[in-house]
Amino acid sequence: MCRKLAGLVLSSISIFATTSSAKASSPTRWIETRSAHFIVLSDANEKEARRTASQFERMHLVFHTLFPTQGDDTDLPITVIAVKDKKGMQALEPAAYLAKNQMDLAGFFLRATDKNYILIRLDAHESHAYSTVYHEYTHYMLRKADRWLPLWLNEGLAQFYENTDIDDKTAWLGETNPEELRYLKRNDMLPIETLLTIDARSPYYHDEDKGSIFYSESWAMTHYLIVSDRLQGTHRLHDYCELLAQGEDSVTAARRVFGDLKALQAGLNDYVMQQKFMYFMMPAQLAAKDATFEVRSLSTAQADAVRADVLAYTGRPADARTLLQTVLREDQNNVLAHETMGYLAYRAGDIDGARSWYSDAIELDSHSYLAQYYHAALALHSEGSAEDGPIESSLRAAISLNPEFAPAYDELAMLFALRHKNLDEAHALNLRAIELEPGRLVYRLNCAEVLAEQRQFVEALDVLQLAMRLAKTPREVDAVTTRVARVERYQTAMAGGPETTRSMSGFGQ
Repeated sequence: MCRKLAGLVLSSISIFATTSSAKASSPTRWIETRSAHFIVLSDANEKEARRTASQFERMHLVFHTLFPTQGDDTDLPITVIAVKDKKGMQALEPAAYLAKNQMDLAGFFLRATDKNYILIRLDAHESHAYSTVYHEYTHYMLRKADRWLPLWLNEGLAQFYENTDIDDKTAWLGETNPEELRYLKRNDMLPIETLLTIDARSPYYHDEDKGSIFYSESWAMTHYLIVSDRLQGTHRLHDYCELLAQGEDSVTAARRVFGDLKALQAGLNDYVMQQKFMYFMMPAQLAAKDATFEVRSLSTAQADAVRADVLAYTGRPADARTLLQTVLREDQNNVLAHETMGYLAYRAGDIDGARSWYSDAIELDSHSYLAQYYHAALALHSEGSAEDGPIESSLRAAISLNPEFAPAYDELAMLFALRHKNLDEAHALNLRAIELEPGRLVYRLNCAEVLAEQRQFVEALDVLQLAMRLAKTPREVDAVTTRVARVERYQTAMAGGPETTRSMSGFGQ
């Protein structure tokens, strides 16, 4: 439960007070440094690459101390692209930041389905240069709590930790953000109950004007609760998270733990208007074991394949495609280049092209579970005939590479259902997909389909009854209703004997 967030109470720290579109041209030499949890690619020298890897290992240690069971060390290493200067950053950063008068990025965290990238500028020396990285790394650490963690606290924690400073022996956490404070002092805050219920669909999350107060107040509320718990020796934030993890709604949990919400609002208002704020020191031996780092030089094609993959995920597909074409001319067997071309083709709606690129990547021994999954899924749902063997092999490879990836289980179950074979295994695969993503309606619909294929009609209808509780839109309700009707028709046909059921064969198709 919320022991997962035990680090929120900051129990082992001391408190201090403080007053309130560039062309993707390649460099001639890239260095790769591998540490325990990061892969650093840099166009600087080996010393800078090692220093960067060491800095990120210290960050990893700090955040895994704060959130001791949130991270998963079995995850793939995060790739850090450490560029020398602004020009190098502009060659990779999201397209939105290339517009005139946009802020200069010092750091950026890019999360994709099957990988994570961090972009940083080595010449960034301003205070909290990597605040964006720390902000997004907090979200990354909290990703397994997304199901129940309310948006205000998710964003509030990210902002609390974004102003972290880390050196060899100490981490400084929770420094105040002067801009947020000035904004809150000049504007009326949202009612606490409104703040607690804002979700990703709310205009307070998307609208620029309304969003400013949401982000500022989320930071202030989180800072206020963390500091109050520390000063008063309480654990209210921890208790609040315990209730949320048990399924309590955000407002009810707040009333149970914090009491009168009007009093909480008054306390927050007073907190924002004060002149001094607390921040935290976390003593720790943070020196990374640099001697264990693996360092090698990369070819231009190897480095550019990674850079092109970044461009594909930062909204710059044309730049990514141009760079990939250069990579493939130099190294036609570059696996990552084939995977990224497959992704670009799929995003562009070129299904045949995506199938071809992913097929090439598989032949080149791709270790990407997404490449394996898309190779199989696109083949299974194509109009032409496709052999079951390679499809099944790729789906099993995807599951082996990432046992937490629910779609691969579901897709393999549906392959068996469509071919009317291995139905017991198909049902087990359905159950695993539902276990991994209990909120995905389609997995329950497919589970009912497999049960109907097994002629377990009562069980199929029970699954659909549960599925109806998850249906949120008229389209989803209609999908469940249609499936219920099909199961009931098939059940009736089965009761009528073989002659009646002959016309119902191929139920799952």
